[in-house]
Amino acid sequence: MGMTEIASGLKFPEGPVAMADGSIILTEIAGGVISRIRPDGKKQTVSKPGGGPNGAAIGPDGALYVTNNGGSFHFHKRMGLMFPGPRPADHTGGRIERIDLSTGKAEPLYTECEGMPLVGPNDIVFDGEGGFWFTDHGAGDAVTRKLGGLYYARADGSKIVRAIGSLLSPNGVGLSPDGARVMWADTLSGRLFKADIAKPGTGKLKPGTGLVPGDYVGSGPGYCFFDSLAVQADGGVCVATILNSGITTISQSGKAVLTAIPGDPLITNICFGGKGLKTAYITLSGTGKLVSMPWRKAGLRLAHEA
Repeated sequence: MGMTEIASGLKFPEGPVAMADGSIILTEIAGGVISRIRPDGKKQTVSKPGGGPNGAAIGPDGALYVTNNGGSFHFHKRMGLMFPGPRPADHTGGRIERIDLSTGKAEPLYTECEGMPLVGPNDIVFDGEGGFWFTDHGAGDAVTRKLGGLYYARADGSKIVRAIGSLLSPNGVGLSPDGARVMWADTLSGRLFKADIAKPGTGKLKPGTGLVPGDYVGSGPGYCFFDSLAVQADGGVCVATILNSGITTISQSGKAVLTAIPGDPLITNICFGGKGLKTAYITLSGTGKLVSMPWRKAGLRLAHEA
């Protein structure tokens, strides 16, 4: 499959959202900004929330909802590539933000859950019930690590629930085509997990077969880290894969197939757009690029679009 470069010079891009006008809205984590990339590659600044805007999704009101890690990474250049490093000493936590796309105004929606601050919110997906699932990646320095978790929250700011706590490094999150299951990728273990939803709109999960809700689905071929993800219409989960660089597509039976993307070890995110949702838009964060490529399977249509 041929790959087309759309834009370059981005500051660790993530969170791509395919818009109806053909543009892609994405986050630039190292720049603390939300940007819109036009089909011709021209970039416009949408918002400057600061911190570390990471995942993004359109909500039921047409606004952009962003998981902002609060600047939980110290970015540095190595071998001509941008890398995220340990948590800065002044990092105090992250937040969920609502971005008005017409004005660029960013307002915090959630900064804590049950009295505990959010650490490093990472990725987000909306359901059809007026709420969203999001991951908190946690954060680490050279010695210690604050663990993350899987959360559910309402878009109107009225409710936030910690569905699973004490997860190592949860990153990408998505829903099955029928909305009955939530799936998340864990970065440091390079594994994909799933959990059945007990009741939509509540954040409650059914018991898993292990010690916590959720079950193992699969992992990538070879040594790799997992980043964010998108779901195909057939239920396959496409996980952005670091080190063994590319997109790992994992079926619900656990079979994994890697679509290699050379030239950047930090493949961080994917979304679907274009005719029939058969174009994949992928962020190459080390080199600061947004690329597209035709995809063999259609992407799953999200709950809300703009």
